[in-house]
Formats: sequence, structure tokens, C-alpha cells
Amino acid sequence: MAEPSRAISRSPDLSFELTSRWNTIAVVSDGTRVLGLGKVGPEAAYPVMEGKALLFKYLGGVDAVPLVHRLTNRDDFVRLLEAIEPSFGGINLEDIEKPKCFYILDEARRRLSIPVWHDDQQGTAVAMLAGLTNALKVVGKRLHDVRIVLFGIGAANTAFYRLLKTVGVRPENVVAVDKLGVLHPEMNGIDKLMIADPYQYQIAIETRGGGVPPGSPIERAFEGADVLVAASAPGPGVIKPEWVSRMSKDSIVFALANPVPEIWPWEAKKAGAKVVATGRSDFPNQVNNSLVFPAVFRGVLDVRAKTITDTMAIAAALELAKYAEENRGISDERILPTMEEWEVYPRVAAAIAVKAVEEGVARRTTTYKEELERAREIINNARKKVDVLFERGLIPPPL
Repeated sequence: MAEPSRAISRSPDLSFELTSRWNTIAVVSDGTRVLGLGKVGPEAAYPVMEGKALLFKYLGGVDAVPLVHRLTNRDDFVRLLEAIEPSFGGINLEDIEKPKCFYILDEARRRLSIPVWHDDQQGTAVAMLAGLTNALKVVGKRLHDVRIVLFGIGAANTAFYRLLKTVGVRPENVVAVDKLGVLHPEMNGIDKLMIADPYQYQIAIETRGGGVPPGSPIERAFEGADVLVAASAPGPGVIKPEWVSRMSKDSIVFALANPVPEIWPWEAKKAGAKVVATGRSDFPNQVNNSLVFPAVFRGVLDVRAKTITDTMAIAAALELAKYAEENRGISDERILPTMEEWEVYPRVAAAIAVKAVEEGVARRTTTYKEELERAREIINNARKKVDVLFERGLIPPPL
């Protein structure tokens, strides 16, 4: 035992080579915003973290350790992440309320030298971007030309807006709508918003309502829009069909609230939408972050990445979109692959690993082909092991 410790003491990065750190991540939550449950506390969040850890193993071959805590201060949360950093190759943040989640992610990315990922933000945003990429191909429109409505400015749409800017979408082409209405620098309550949610405030300043005057009714935001991405409150009836009917010809509607979308797919289609996506598997075009996070961590762990940049996230989104098109083709009812298309995970892992190398944030180099083969082998072996545990009853079936 002494010799590996001496070696790591001389060169701490050897901990990735001489211990299990290279393939181990923490799934960290304070239980302040658990999907479908809300603020339930760390103990109640623990089963969700265990389920997430199982998905990491089964879909990505990643060893994940649930870690819940009672820290309420955002800086204490970041200090906790710094304290546990030596034990892990990466950290997945989960189920944290906004706006605290934005600060924690930004600070952790700045201060830690391992990848930190908030799946409610980044994982969902990557799946959104992949789906939108293919949906635009289906309707024959270009991302840089379309007018986009973001409905519900929470974790997912805030991160999605960030990715849209990174790929070159102009803020003035985006209309951001939240419970206060259309976000605009001249809206009522803008000073309070600056204090309560500086991230949402920044979106208001940058987008300037997407050309919609301050104080306008919500339906005005939909006028002539090409794309609607809703990640707000469960429906039905949150988004009205008559609002969708105000959108442009061959519009795209993502209604992603769970367990019930903001508008039913058939209502959106009847109102004129050409492509409709939801967060549910029983409708076509499920936008599911489970297509993303296992592959992202597989790729960044394999190259010992120090961070996950926004351009790395975009590389994952584009590979996800590309796989859907190449594997079975795309249509108005198929813009994304399903979780049963196993090859998508090593493909996305390879894409993000290579991007990490290109950006100089990887401790190890690789090629797309090398990482594809490596990720495929690790994931297949992990899946076989988990299947055996299921078959022998060592992992109980879902309730």
C-alpha cells in the first residue's frame, strides 16, 4: 500500500491511475428540488440519488456514490465539493433549487479540477439542443434564423439559453417567459428580480423580450415564433392551443413538464405544430437526459478531464442528434434516439472525450475510434453485470 501512496504524494494525478478514482463520481444533492416532489430534504432525496447511480452504472459503466447533505448555504455547498474532490473523478449535482444551483455549478466549475455537472441544467439542455437540431432539419429551418420562445426560466431553460448563445443564437431572437410574464429590462419588478434571481435578470437584460414590449400578454410572445421550448409547470392547460396557433407555419413545440406536459401533443399538432416533443416515453420524441449524462461522464472520465465546457456539451448534443439521423433516420415523430439504442452511449462518450482533448482540458489523449471502442467495452461489461444482479434478485424490481 505504501508505494502507491508515495507515488501519488509526488504526483497527485496518479490517483486516477492507481486507484478507483478514475471511474468514480459523486451524485450530490441537498434535496431542495426533487423532480415531482419539491423540497423534501436530503434523506428523502437519497432513493432518487441511488436510482441515478444505478443508471450511471447500467448506461455508462460509471461507479456513482450517492451523497446527500444538510448544508443550506451555497458557499458551504461549494466548499463541500472542494473537500470531497480528492475522492472522485467527477461530480454530478442533482435536485438543487434555483437560483442556488446556478451559483454552485459556476463556482464549482471554476474552483475544482474535476468535471462538475448539474444534470437538471446541462443534461436536459443537451437533450433539448440535440432534439431541436433534428427538429429544425425536419421542418427545413435554420437555428440562427428562427425565433425561439423559452417558457419557464428554471434550471433547464436557463442552461439551454446558455448553450443557444454559445452556438451563435442571437439573444434578440429569444423570448423568455416566466411567471412574471415576458422577461424584459423595462418590466415591472425588474429591480426585485435582479436581487432574487440574477441569472434570470441577465436573460431579461440580454433578450430584451425578444422584441415583445414589456407588459404584453403572454400570447403575444408566441406571435410568429418558430420554436417553443417549455420546461415549466405540469399541465395540461399551462400552454393554450390558441397560443400555439399564433406561431409560424411548421412550428416546433417542446412541452417537457412531467408527469403531464404543458400542452398535450395532439392539441399542439391540431393548433399547427409540425414537431412536438415531451418528457414522456409514451409519446413520440421523448427529450430525456438519460440519453446524455451516462455518456458524458463515460467520456470525460476516460480522458481524466478537468472540466466540462459548454462547447463539450454542444459536441455531445450534436453527436446525439447525428446518431439519431444516421441510425434510423429522423422525422416529425423521431428526432432523438431512445434509451434502447445502446450504441448512442459510446458514440456520445467518444465525441465529448475527443472535444475535451481538443480543448486542452484532458489529462489523457485519445481518438474518436479509441474512445468508442473503450467506452463500448466498459458499458457492455457493466450492463452484463447489472443484468445478472437483476436476474438473481439482488436488485429489486421497480415498484
